[in-house]
Amino acid sequence: MTLLEARGLTRHFDGLKAVDGVDFDLEEGEIHALIGPNGAGKTTFVSLLSGRIPVQSGTIRFAGRDITRTPAHARVRAGIAYTFQITQVYGALTVFDNVALAVQSRHSRRLAEDTTEALTRVGLEARADQIAGTLSYGHQRLLEVAMGLALKPKLLILDEPTQGLAQGEIETFKDIVRGVVPEATVLLIEHNMDVVMDLAHRITVLNFGEVLATGTPKTIRADKAVQAAYLGDPHAAA
Repeated sequence: MTLLEARGLTRHFDGLKAVDGVDFDLEEGEIHALIGPNGAGKTTFVSLLSGRIPVQSGTIRFAGRDITRTPAHARVRAGIAYTFQITQVYGALTVFDNVALAVQSRHSRRLAEDTTEALTRVGLEARADQIAGTLSYGHQRLLEVAMGLALKPKLLILDEPTQGLAQGEIETFKDIVRGVVPEATVLLIEHNMDVVMDLAHRITVLNFGEVLATGTPKTIRADKAVQAAYLGDPHAAA
């Protein structure tokens, strides 16, 4: 079943075609990776999906309804959670309270239980009373994922979540993502190709704001156009 469907999605900035007529589908319960060179339009594209940036043209349907003009906060309530490329935690609050705010936003009657459950899933339950701003960068990224999970989303969008993570934390992260599906669908924007190839069921490659290719990891790895634009670049993972 298709969870999200974008058709002709477009967003230009002063002549820059950040996203240019993109068609895109997400299937329920899949891990779908979005990759491409720096400046390919990945973050702009997911910002259109989450409602943080308005669409200039095209349509977005989510769970059977048109959300093209739906504001970001209403998309969160509809089941879209987006964790940002730059960590967005409340530094002055405890780890527990950061996640509790996310739980509270969906009016859960199990505030403490749901908060603890989300922290446990990312391995931060022992740090529940720590002030979030004193966490390492890697732990702040995991806290952000916990906040996303606490929303119980249908779609969890993760924007470069392994950036700044140590190798052991990356392994933990991969286990977390595998545990999210099939309860939720994951859209992963990621520069670490080992993570992408290990986790993704399907991959979409963006280049100059357009879809260059979509397919399984094996198909994408063998695609000559993708190799030329991205995978063959020794600086692609930078």
